[in-house]
Amino acid sequence: MMETKTFKLNDIVEMKKPHPCGTNAWKIIRMGADIRIKCQGCGHSVLLPRREFMKKMKRVIQEAE
Repeated sequence: MMETKTFKLNDIVEMKKPHPCGTNAWKIIRMGADIRIKCQGCGHSVLLPRREFMKKMKRVIQEAE
């Protein structure tokens, strides 16, 4: 059984691979069937299908206030 990762809107998450800009922190800015994350280094945002996001996310660094 795979552990279910819990994350919510505005959490800062760490992905398995760092962004080309060198940062590994991403903020979840939209949640649904797809999840939009925004790079905390350069501000670039990426839309990922939920399954792909679950696979690529390592952990929650900082929970939303």
